[in-house]
Amino acid sequence: MGPVKALCRDCLASGPPAARCPACGSPRRLAHPELDALSIAHIDCDAFYASVEKRDRPELRDRPVIVGGGRRGVVTTCCYIARTFGVRSAMPMFKALAACPQAVVLPPDFPRYRAESRRLMDMMRDLTPLVQPLSLDEAWLDLSGTERLHQAPPALTLARLQARIEAETGLTVSIGLAPNKFLAKIASDLDKPRGFSVIGAAEAQDFLAGRPVRLLPGVGPVMARNLERAGVERIGQIARTDLKVLATRFGDFGLRLHDMSLGRDGRPVNPGQARKSISAETTFETDLSDPAELDAHLVRLAERVARQARAADQAGRVAILKLKTPDFRILTRRRTLAAPTQTARTLTGAARDLLSAELASGADRAFRLIGVGLSDLSAPEAGGGDLFAPEDPRTLAAERAADAIRARFGPGILAPARELAHRKPSREGS
Repeated sequence: MGPVKALCRDCLASGPPAARCPACGSPRRLAHPELDALSIAHIDCDAFYASVEKRDRPELRDRPVIVGGGRRGVVTTCCYIARTFGVRSAMPMFKALAACPQAVVLPPDFPRYRAESRRLMDMMRDLTPLVQPLSLDEAWLDLSGTERLHQAPPALTLARLQARIEAETGLTVSIGLAPNKFLAKIASDLDKPRGFSVIGAAEAQDFLAGRPVRLLPGVGPVMARNLERAGVERIGQIARTDLKVLATRFGDFGLRLHDMSLGRDGRPVNPGQARKSISAETTFETDLSDPAELDAHLVRLAERVARQARAADQAGRVAILKLKTPDFRILTRRRTLAAPTQTARTLTGAARDLLSAELASGADRAFRLIGVGLSDLSAPEAGGGDLFAPEDPRTLAAERAADAIRARFGPGILAPARELAHRKPSREGS
């Protein structure tokens, strides 16, 4: 390996490592032995929704901003000022406002965020076709083989992109550069906001060894508890565990855990990777137990999910119902359909059956949130429609016609009559 190189993220000059850039005096210098050899990046927008709001409302620049629902909702995201008070994403709103009562709370504006996301993703695709979005505000990029095209190694190309995004959109991003997707995603979170961090192959195992197992993709609370019961709390312990033991206890995922603990990840950046699910949910201002009111919200959410599925040219085979109890327990119920669907009619019917079964399981049950979703997505069958629902081609045609009307006259022009009769204040998210 050659001498360590450094890159100034302000003037983009390169040279030997130094505390400040010899050309412009900036302290924002990026130095790493593998800087010119790495090509997998993860780009993550900094407090995306809140940053869009602050950019468009300059009077909020120095104020704590929370994007989310009312007092009964949760924090969708918050700015970095709010985070200094302890506010975090997914925190119940009443806790967030107790921690930061002076915060400005704004409802989410998803159409505006989606428009900004498309703008950012287009900038990324100017550099490489290998862009794999994870959500509206983050994506992986593979810049392998782009050196000749951009007359620069990937690190410099990414630094240029970071500066371009800030100059043209007024938003900031943090970048992680590494030999694979897993490490790149970890790196992007090391120096937020406006960060650019590198994890090289040579240092990966040592870097990971002392970190908690929950850092690994796929290790949620249940898996973490299972690992802890097996005496494994740190990633380095997985690296030292015999492969046979991991395979016996955790199957194929145990082998993947071992690979990740060594800093390995063979997954390619796949721009065509299908979205796994589509969902929408709403949090009520007061707990709801009335079946008719719950059903009205269910109908509206199913309509919304089906519209998104049709817009994405996707159909789902699994209908999902999500409920949250007053004590914040989340209940998720699923039903596999006879055939993939993208119609609100089919999704509503399946979700209603799931809701009816849940309400029948306990008297006077109340909920603070309801959500509807579709998963196991695929391209719809040729000719459209659900194969086992003879009336569905007409239903699908009618729903597509309604989509066209909404596109021309606005999303509020049409709504189910049942929804209008029972509409209640709520906080929506997706």
